[in-house]
Amino acid sequence: MDLYIANKNYSSWSLRAWLVIKKFNISFTEHNLRLETPSFSDTLATIAPIAKVPVLVDGSTTIWDSLAICEYINETYLFNKGWPSDPQQRAKARALAAEMHAGFNSLRNQLPMNIRAKRKVELTAQSQNDIARIEQIFSEQHTLFQHQGGWLFGDWGIVDAMFAPIALRFKTYGISLNAPATAYMHKVLSCSVLAEWIDLALQETEIVQMDEAGEEI
Repeated sequence: MDLYIANKNYSSWSLRAWLVIKKFNISFTEHNLRLETPSFSDTLATIAPIAKVPVLVDGSTTIWDSLAICEYINETYLFNKGWPSDPQQRAKARALAAEMHAGFNSLRNQLPMNIRAKRKVELTAQSQNDIARIEQIFSEQHTLFQHQGGWLFGDWGIVDAMFAPIALRFKTYGISLNAPATAYMHKVLSCSVLAEWIDLALQETEIVQMDEAGEEI
């Protein structure tokens, strides 16, 4: 199984797929492509219909979307352990993952993932609304499951992978949250598998100018 990703410092969608595979100890070969280089698009042109990462190639199966990769891993390798076992909680977890996958565009555009940086930005009203909604999600789920594992639905799952880059963004841009949401964010940032990604991101030296948002602190 091969996973094609981009710069660890910047590529939030790569992180989501990588995190699920690594967290569940599934063997794979990582191919790290560099954003804004000719080899990035040249390599992807031979394996996927779009020049975006992540891309998972497992035998004759090719998948080029983070959430679809997570679903494939869950169904093929995890015996559905990637989602809560309770049907109602599973439906809610999938709804939250889909909300992250399709929404929060203002936040994602204004606060790009940049693990190496400490930045300050003037938030738009739309970004403030996005942050308030994420704070609500973190706070509500942490309050419900803080004594059952502490992840969004108790045990770590795909939905936590979907929101992990948000915790990294909030750290980079100094976003303050209420106490329960902050407790969940600290839970995410203390994950040893995420720490491995962060350590590797800090070793990168490439600069993607479009993702260097805000003023350096």
